[in-house]
Amino acid sequence: MRVLMTSFAEDSHFSGMVPLAWALRTAGHDVRMASQPSLTDTIVGAGLTAVPVGGDPALHTVLGAVGADIMAYHSEPDYLENRHERLPFSFLKGHDTVMTSLFYSWINNDSMVDELVEFARSWQPDLVIREPFTFAGAVAARASGAAHARLLSFPDLFGSTRRLFLEQSAARGTGQYDDTLGEWLSWTLARHGCAFDEEVVSGQWSIDQMPPSVRLSLGQPLVPMRYIPHNGQVPTVVPGWLRSEPSRPRVCVTAGMTARDNGMPNAVLADDVFEAVAALDVEVVATLDPAEREMITSTPENVRVVDHVPLDALLPTCSAIVHHGGAGTWATATAWGVPQISLGRVWDAVYRSRRIDELGAGLYLPPGGVSAESLRAGLLRLLEEPEFGLRAGRLRDEVRTAPHPNEVVQVLEQLTARHHSRAAAAT
Repeated sequence: MRVLMTSFAEDSHFSGMVPLAWALRTAGHDVRMASQPSLTDTIVGAGLTAVPVGGDPALHTVLGAVGADIMAYHSEPDYLENRHERLPFSFLKGHDTVMTSLFYSWINNDSMVDELVEFARSWQPDLVIREPFTFAGAVAARASGAAHARLLSFPDLFGSTRRLFLEQSAARGTGQYDDTLGEWLSWTLARHGCAFDEEVVSGQWSIDQMPPSVRLSLGQPLVPMRYIPHNGQVPTVVPGWLRSEPSRPRVCVTAGMTARDNGMPNAVLADDVFEAVAALDVEVVATLDPAEREMITSTPENVRVVDHVPLDALLPTCSAIVHHGGAGTWATATAWGVPQISLGRVWDAVYRSRRIDELGAGLYLPPGGVSAESLRAGLLRLLEEPEFGLRAGRLRDEVRTAPHPNEVVQVLEQLTARHHSRAAAAT
């Protein structure tokens, strides 16, 4: 079958799609990966066939223009807790408006949507798989008659918030005019002769890479899939020093790759982190590029600074990790059963960080209140209390019992056969 996969131009959101793309390819399916032009080199670097559509901006451009407004609005803690029923309707309505007008419509600009629809109508995919924020893929699926699935690389926090907004809107008797996301998608679909319904937002099913203990279930069709790390465009070379077992507990300190590219606030790069580990009998591996190193005034003797090392090679040798809460870093640490200190700052990063804490597989330290003392105390707990390792191991087992991408392909073939036969909208 023909499978069109699509993500807006952001490496970290694309990376979560690569293992499934290759599973589909090795099963004999024809796969195309569509995105804005700035992601083309990354797609090709992953060995996939790129379809450049529309014009940028990439995520860092959007965040430079509106990121402060989005971050300020989403500083409300209840949004990020596992108790969504407490969210007030005023917040849910504001979230729908802010995210649609300042984020979704920017990263799914008209030129991207229109060119993706044009490609889909000419290539006629059987299945469209999209990154959750890439609504252009939903429009292309509807316009071409393809089956339509979302691929989740993080908990479905935004789907959950959407569901609560619609439920509370219905209870208040409000109309379609209050649904900013629905209005924008209705206008966008109408340009291509299609109509909006909620399936455009949710997909006909979702492929979920979260372990069950962390997953947000919305009562919609779901295909679980094991998370497989993909290190992106950076070199994935195992250095010589990593081939030997560490002589003392090894701790990874990382802020991931995304903060390097888009100017997001970096919760990890602070002298407090290095002051915290200086007196500990541990070996620290800190991933810092040259610009990040300039932000550090001194480096303790027990810290090895490297620009990059593949986390799926490093973490099996680690006893703990301190990180920024990014989806790929969090998921790789979870997949290897490494106890975590997560400094998640916003959105699902905070949800995942708190969930790890609740499950006893790590600790969540809100970045605004982190000190050298609190980091040192947290690390000592992870290293000295065996319960953290045991519970992180249980979460790792949840990850490993999920079907891997090669097993999921057959399920996708069956679902596609069931859904893709609906008639496409008239061109």
